[in-house]
Amino acid sequence: MNKINFQSAEFLISAPSLKQCPPDKGAEVAFAGRSNAGKSSAINTLTRNNKLVRTSKTPGCTQLINFFGLHKSADLRLVDLPGYGYAKVSKALQQKWQKHLSQYLSDRQSLKGIILVTDIRHPMQEFDQMMINWAVESEMPLHVLLNKSDKLSRGATQDTLLKYSRELKNSGFENLVSLQIFSSVNGEGVDKLAQQLGLWLQ
Repeated sequence: MNKINFQSAEFLISAPSLKQCPPDKGAEVAFAGRSNAGKSSAINTLTRNNKLVRTSKTPGCTQLINFFGLHKSADLRLVDLPGYGYAKVSKALQQKWQKHLSQYLSDRQSLKGIILVTDIRHPMQEFDQMMINWAVESEMPLHVLLNKSDKLSRGATQDTLLKYSRELKNSGFENLVSLQIFSSVNGEGVDKLAQQLGLWLQ
Protein backbone atom coordinates (compact mmCIF):
# COMPACT_ATOMS: atom_id res chain seq x y z
CA MET A 1 0.00 0.00 0.00
CA ASN A 2 1.11 3.54 -0.69
CA LYS A 3 1.61 6.10 2.07
CA ILE A 4 -1.55 6.51 4.11
CA ASN A 5 -3.38 9.81 3.66
CA PHE A 6 -4.91 10.45 7.07
CA GLN A 7 -6.79 13.44 5.68
CA SER A 8 -8.98 10.88 3.90
CA ALA A 9 -10.51 9.81 7.23
CA GLU A 10 -14.31 9.67 7.19
CA PHE A 11 -16.75 8.70 9.92
CA LEU A 12 -18.06 5.13 9.61
CA ILE A 13 -20.10 4.20 12.66
CA SER A 14 -20.48 4.59 16.44
CA ALA A 15 -20.80 1.29 18.27
CA PRO A 16 -22.04 0.88 21.87
CA SER A 17 -20.51 -2.60 22.12
CA LEU A 18 -18.31 -5.13 20.32
CA LYS A 19 -21.33 -6.69 18.59
CA GLN A 20 -22.15 -3.44 16.81
CA CYS A 21 -18.59 -2.82 15.57
CA PRO A 22 -17.78 -3.05 11.84
CA PRO A 23 -16.75 -6.48 10.47
CA ASP A 24 -13.55 -7.66 12.15
CA LYS A 25 -11.31 -7.62 9.08
CA GLY A 26 -8.61 -5.38 7.68
CA ALA A 27 -6.56 -3.28 10.10
CA GLU A 28 -7.30 -0.62 12.69
CA VAL A 29 -5.50 1.41 15.34
CA ALA A 30 -7.33 2.56 18.46
CA PHE A 31 -6.83 5.82 20.36
CA ALA A 32 -7.26 5.52 24.13
CA GLY A 33 -6.78 7.93 26.99
CA ARG A 34 -8.26 9.75 29.94
CA SER A 35 -11.16 12.02 29.11
CA ASN A 36 -9.10 15.18 29.60
CA ALA A 37 -5.94 14.06 27.77
CA GLY A 38 -6.86 15.58 24.39
CA LYS A 39 -7.56 12.33 22.55
CA SER A 40 -10.19 13.72 20.17
CA SER A 41 -8.05 16.76 19.37
CA ALA A 42 -5.08 14.50 18.61
CA ILE A 43 -7.12 12.57 16.02
CA ASN A 44 -8.39 15.81 14.49
CA THR A 45 -4.84 17.15 14.28
CA LEU A 46 -3.59 13.95 12.65
CA THR A 47 -6.35 14.03 10.04
CA ARG A 48 -6.23 17.83 9.64
CA ASN A 49 -9.98 17.89 10.13
CA ASN A 50 -11.15 19.75 13.23
CA LYS A 51 -14.70 18.56 12.67
CA LEU A 52 -13.95 14.83 12.34
CA VAL A 53 -14.14 13.97 16.04
CA ARG A 54 -16.35 16.01 18.32
CA THR A 55 -14.39 17.81 21.01
CA SER A 56 -15.82 19.43 24.09
CA LYS A 57 -14.71 21.49 27.05
CA THR A 58 -16.64 18.97 29.14
CA PRO A 59 -14.47 15.81 29.38
CA GLY A 60 -16.11 12.45 28.84
CA CYS A 61 -18.09 13.15 25.67
CA THR A 62 -16.88 10.04 23.87
CA GLN A 63 -19.21 7.33 25.19
CA LEU A 64 -19.20 5.04 22.14
CA ILE A 65 -16.54 3.26 20.08
CA ASN A 66 -16.22 5.52 17.03
CA PHE A 67 -14.80 4.19 13.75
CA PHE A 68 -13.29 6.23 10.92
CA GLY A 69 -12.41 4.75 7.52
CA LEU A 70 -9.29 5.70 5.55
CA HIS A 71 -9.01 5.96 1.76
CA LYS A 72 -12.79 5.44 1.45
CA SER A 73 -12.29 1.92 2.79
CA ALA A 74 -13.96 0.25 5.74
CA ASP A 75 -11.01 -2.16 5.95
CA LEU A 76 -8.52 0.49 7.14
CA ARG A 77 -9.66 2.32 10.25
CA LEU A 78 -8.89 4.70 13.08
CA VAL A 79 -10.87 4.05 16.27
CA ASP A 80 -11.73 6.56 18.98
CA LEU A 81 -12.34 4.71 22.24
CA PRO A 82 -14.45 6.03 25.15
CA GLY A 83 -12.47 8.33 27.42
CA TYR A 84 -11.81 7.13 30.93
CA GLY A 85 -12.73 9.12 34.03
CA TYR A 86 -14.16 12.59 34.55
CA ALA A 87 -17.39 11.80 32.67
CA LYS A 88 -20.39 13.00 34.65
CA VAL A 89 -22.29 9.75 34.41
CA SER A 90 -23.36 7.07 36.86
CA LYS A 91 -20.98 4.42 38.17
CA ALA A 92 -23.13 1.77 36.49
CA LEU A 93 -22.70 3.40 33.08
CA GLN A 94 -18.96 3.83 33.62
CA GLN A 95 -18.70 0.11 34.46
CA LYS A 96 -20.67 -0.70 31.32
CA TRP A 97 -18.23 1.33 29.21
CA GLN A 98 -15.29 -0.45 30.84
CA LYS A 99 -16.83 -3.84 30.09
CA HIS A 100 -17.34 -3.03 26.39
CA LEU A 101 -13.89 -1.44 26.18
CA SER A 102 -12.30 -4.53 27.70
CA GLN A 103 -14.13 -6.81 25.27
CA TYR A 104 -13.04 -4.71 22.32
CA LEU A 105 -9.37 -4.70 23.36
CA SER A 106 -9.35 -8.43 24.12
CA ASP A 107 -11.35 -9.80 21.19
CA ARG A 108 -10.83 -7.46 18.24
CA GLN A 109 -8.62 -9.37 15.77
CA SER A 110 -8.08 -6.45 13.38
CA LEU A 111 -6.61 -4.24 16.14
CA LYS A 112 -2.93 -3.70 15.26
CA GLY A 113 -1.88 -1.19 17.90
CA ILE A 114 -2.99 1.35 20.49
CA ILE A 115 -2.19 5.05 20.69
CA LEU A 116 -2.36 6.06 24.35
CA VAL A 117 -2.89 9.81 24.69
CA THR A 118 -1.66 11.30 27.98
CA ASP A 119 -1.25 14.84 29.30
CA ILE A 120 2.50 15.47 29.51
CA ARG A 121 1.93 17.49 32.68
CA HIS A 122 0.25 14.50 34.39
CA PRO A 123 1.47 11.39 32.52
CA MET A 124 1.19 7.77 33.51
CA GLN A 125 -1.91 8.03 35.68
CA GLU A 126 -3.61 4.86 36.93
CA PHE A 127 -5.55 4.29 33.69
CA ASP A 128 -2.41 4.86 31.60
CA GLN A 129 -0.48 2.27 33.59
CA MET A 130 -3.40 -0.13 33.32
CA MET A 131 -3.44 0.23 29.52
CA ILE A 132 0.31 -0.27 29.27
CA ASN A 133 0.21 -3.38 31.47
CA TRP A 134 -2.67 -4.80 29.42
CA ALA A 135 -0.83 -4.14 26.16
CA VAL A 136 2.34 -5.82 27.41
CA GLU A 137 0.44 -8.86 28.72
CA SER A 138 -1.45 -9.13 25.41
CA GLU A 139 1.67 -8.43 23.32
CA MET A 140 -0.18 -5.55 21.68
CA PRO A 141 2.04 -2.69 20.42
CA LEU A 142 1.33 0.58 22.22
CA HIS A 143 2.59 4.09 21.43
CA VAL A 144 2.27 6.83 24.05
CA LEU A 145 1.61 10.43 23.08
CA LEU A 146 2.89 12.87 25.69
CA ASN A 147 0.30 15.39 24.58
CA LYS A 148 -0.01 19.12 25.33
CA SER A 149 3.75 19.66 25.04
CA ASP A 150 2.95 23.31 24.22
CA LYS A 151 2.02 23.74 27.90
CA LEU A 152 5.62 23.13 29.05
CA SER A 153 8.99 24.68 28.31
CA ARG A 154 11.27 22.86 25.86
CA GLY A 155 13.54 21.80 28.72
CA ALA A 156 10.71 20.42 30.85
CA THR A 157 9.29 18.58 27.82
CA GLN A 158 12.58 16.86 27.08
CA ASP A 159 13.12 16.02 30.75
CA THR A 160 9.70 14.32 30.89
CA LEU A 161 10.38 12.38 27.69
CA LEU A 162 13.77 11.24 29.00
CA LYS A 163 12.33 10.22 32.37
CA TYR A 164 9.64 7.96 30.92
CA SER A 165 11.93 6.60 28.22
CA ARG A 166 14.26 5.44 30.99
CA GLU A 167 11.39 3.93 32.94
CA LEU A 168 10.28 1.96 29.89
CA LYS A 169 13.80 0.70 29.30
CA ASN A 170 14.21 -0.32 32.94
CA SER A 171 10.86 -2.13 32.89
CA GLY A 172 11.84 -4.09 29.79
CA PHE A 173 8.75 -2.88 27.94
CA GLU A 174 10.54 -0.89 25.24
CA ASN A 175 10.06 -3.57 22.58
CA LEU A 176 6.28 -3.22 22.78
CA VAL A 177 5.83 0.31 24.12
CA SER A 178 7.17 3.50 22.55
CA LEU A 179 6.53 7.16 23.28
CA GLN A 180 6.86 10.63 21.79
CA ILE A 181 6.10 14.29 22.41
CA PHE A 182 2.92 15.65 20.82
CA SER A 183 0.85 18.83 20.64
CA SER A 184 -2.52 19.31 19.01
CA VAL A 185 -2.02 23.07 19.30
CA ASN A 186 1.22 23.55 17.35
CA GLY A 187 1.35 20.21 15.52
CA GLU A 188 4.54 18.98 17.17
CA GLY A 189 4.99 15.24 16.60
CA VAL A 190 2.23 14.81 14.00
CA ASP A 191 4.57 13.42 11.34
CA LYS A 192 6.08 10.95 13.81
CA LEU A 193 2.61 9.78 14.84
CA ALA A 194 1.61 9.31 11.19
CA GLN A 195 4.76 7.28 10.59
CA GLN A 196 3.99 4.98 13.54
CA LEU A 197 0.41 4.46 12.40
CA GLY A 198 1.59 3.73 8.87
CA LEU A 199 3.83 0.93 10.14
CA TRP A 200 0.96 -0.71 11.99
CA LEU A 201 -1.72 -0.28 9.36
CA GLN A 202 0.43 -1.58 6.51
